[in-house]
Amino acid sequence: MEPSPTARALLALELLQAGPGITADRLAAKLGVSERAARRYIGILREAGIPVESVRGPYGGYRVGRGLRLPPLLFTATEALGLVMAVLDGHHDAADPADPVGSALGKLVRALPEAVAAQAEAVRRTAAPAPDRGAARPDPSTTATLVQACSAARRVSLTYRSEAGTEWSTDADPWAVVVRHGRWYLLCWSHSSAARRAYRVDRIRSVELLPDGFEPPAGLDAVTVLEEHLAAGWEYAVEVVIDAPRAKVEPCVSRALGRLEEIDADHCCLVGTTSSPWWYAEQLTALPSPFRVVGGPELRQCTRALGERLLAAAG
Repeated sequence: MEPSPTARALLALELLQAGPGITADRLAAKLGVSERAARRYIGILREAGIPVESVRGPYGGYRVGRGLRLPPLLFTATEALGLVMAVLDGHHDAADPADPVGSALGKLVRALPEAVAAQAEAVRRTAAPAPDRGAARPDPSTTATLVQACSAARRVSLTYRSEAGTEWSTDADPWAVVVRHGRWYLLCWSHSSAARRAYRVDRIRSVELLPDGFEPPAGLDAVTVLEEHLAAGWEYAVEVVIDAPRAKVEPCVSRALGRLEEIDADHCCLVGTTSSPWWYAEQLTALPSPFRVVGGPELRQCTRALGERLLAAAG
């Protein structure tokens, strides 16, 4: 079906925003229409209150003027999701016009009044953000497909590469995409494993929507389930008794460390697993009360070594 004149006019607007000074013949060629039709679409935009300026001469052409009314902006799905991802975890390619966020931000800047745009552009070009080494930014198109699958409750086929480099494929029911500490996770049910899984989205090599639907778990708290999942199934078991009531300790303990169990009115126990006893020992230093490692020889050894290092540092 042929696009409507309004749709063609909006496509013309996007071309004007992407290439200020575009001539009528170039605009017509990009739209696949005659020059007369291209000028008609410019007229439709002007009738809608969008200030399209035209400059005569060898260096002339059409451009969107700056006015009180902002013209509508047309974002691709990748650009729109890129902006959302930038808000959620910080993005450091905002000055690169080839990057989805940089491209979308450029459209916003071109729509701003001149004085405001100059300041925004200066910040965009000269700001030097400190990169978050722990962050892992996934491909926006992969993330968009997963978000679409979660929203539509559609099964997916995905290929995944582990941290060790092992690659495999599985069909999965995608429950939710969760952002945690700069990393993006797909919480899902893996059919090949017949179990709940949390996959790092940046390690998903490919994803394909399948025709099959699924019923997501009722009342799913995706963040809680993810954190509980990340605390379970690792090779080193840990058990820590804390000399404080559970209510006092709970606000200070991430669910990724494990679950808190009440022992009595004055004591509670932290039970979980970890792949890094040294990292776990570092997290324990933030507990607000005295504690004892009663389970996990690896954690006891790392806690002792960390304590000795801290004592030595204190002189």
